[in-house]
Formats: sequence, C-alpha cells, structure tokens
Amino acid sequence: MMSHPLAQVLFWLASAFAVTMALLPHPPHMPMDALGDKFEHMLAFATLTLLAAFAFPDAPRWRIAERLSFLGALIEVTQSIPSLHRDCDIRDWIADTVAIAVMTGLIALAQFGRDRSRNRP
Repeated sequence: MMSHPLAQVLFWLASAFAVTMALLPHPPHMPMDALGDKFEHMLAFATLTLLAAFAFPDAPRWRIAERLSFLGALIEVTQSIPSLHRDCDIRDWIADTVAIAVMTGLIALAQFGRDRSRNRP
C-alpha cells in the first residue's frame, strides 16, 4: 500500500499544531477545554495515530505507536522548562500512550476485517 502525500502533509501539520499548543506558555482557550486536559491529550494522539496510519501505511504499527508515545513523553519533558509555565505530568503521557494503543488496535481490527472480506470467495 502506498502512502498518500496529502495524508503525510496532514500528519505533519497536525503534529506541528499539537506540539505548538503543548508548548505555548499561554495556549488559547478552546471549546473542548471543558472536557478536560486528558481528553485533549487523548484526542490529539488518537488523531495523530490515525493520520500516521494513512501517511505511513508500510510502517509497522508498533513503530508508529512507539514514536508517537516518545513524542508525548518529549512534550511532557519539555513542558518542565520553567519559562514555559507548563506542567510536566506523567499522567498526560500515559493518556497519550493509551490513546495511541487504542487507536492502533482499532486500526488493526479495521485492516483485519478489510483483509478478511477481500479473501472471501
């Protein structure tokens, strides 16, 4: 399966947006703020995982999950820089990683179902 250039552009734009929002000292208020910080983390990383699956279809799913989880950890470590006035919270990284794992599993199930339906006589 070949990657789609638009999917790659969308993945990198979404990644840049997520990292920028995570590292802004005073990010703008968003309507979904009412749903909580963990929800925002999970939504961001579930979206990134889905976009990565389309952008890099030949990459092993575990590698995509590993790299996105590392990005989440890197964001948390970077948020510990005092001048950013952000909080480094391991629970945020755990929320990121849970969302990545769940989305990776859903993608695997969808691909399995698609492959099974193609192989039916």
